[in-house]
Amino acid sequence: MTLNKTPLPNSETVEKQWYVIDASGYRIGRLASEVAQIIRGKTKPNYTPHMDNGDFVIVINADKVTISGNKGNDKFYYRHSGRPGGMKVESFNQLQRRIPERIIEQAVKGMLPKNRLGRQLAKKLKVYAGPEHPHQAQNPVEITPNRNLN
Repeated sequence: MTLNKTPLPNSETVEKQWYVIDASGYRIGRLASEVAQIIRGKTKPNYTPHMDNGDFVIVINADKVTISGNKGNDKFYYRHSGRPGGMKVESFNQLQRRIPERIIEQAVKGMLPKNRLGRQLAKKLKVYAGPEHPHQAQNPVEITPNRNLN
């Protein structure tokens, strides 16, 4: 009797590619879902849910990402210092002016698994507010997400 086994990709056979995405004019949620799929590896034919076989993503121009409706004032981001009374609340517009990278990082991180694998995958996202990034040595490929993301 022969057993058919599905071959699992190992870390030596999986090629890690670097991609650059320009976030200018894109909606935050639609951009984050595309980035999360690339980081997770769902765009590859050898996708395995419990393994890290995704690619690295560099997002530039994070300060030019958009949001629909009145969410600029109505959407809030929370963080806590861990001390009693340490809750800090900021609106989207305030956080966009202060740390625009954090908006995309939190949106993508929320679309990844909530376990060890998700924390490992979150490290594969590099976000920069301006058009410059220090990852030229990795020869990143510039890609454009679907144009229906606006």
